Amino acid sequence: MKSSPEKILEQIRQIQQMERGKICPMRDGRYYNHQTWLSGRNIVRYVPANQVPSLKEALANYQRYLELTQAYADLIIHQTRLNRAKDFPKKQRSRR
Repeated sequence: MKSSPEKILEQIRQIQQMERGKICPMRDGRYYNHQTWLSGRNIVRYVPANQVPSLKEALANYQRYLELTQAYADLIIHQTRLNRAKDFPKKQRSRR
């Protein structure tokens, strides 16, 4: 089933929380490392284990956002190419 640009934008609008990066458990199991890049630097934050489920959801939302924006761009590029093709029909080759 193909999506329309409007449907993709609506799905993007429904994402309310996002976070970049990765999480890794620390040895003691009570905290996790949340690593992300900011201005060319690796930033590490310590996250209590009880906050990990919501952080995982925010990380998944960011990945979904990236997928949706790529799909949106693909649709708009396709539409742009179709519109350009209408303005400039292919020339017929003469057969000799």
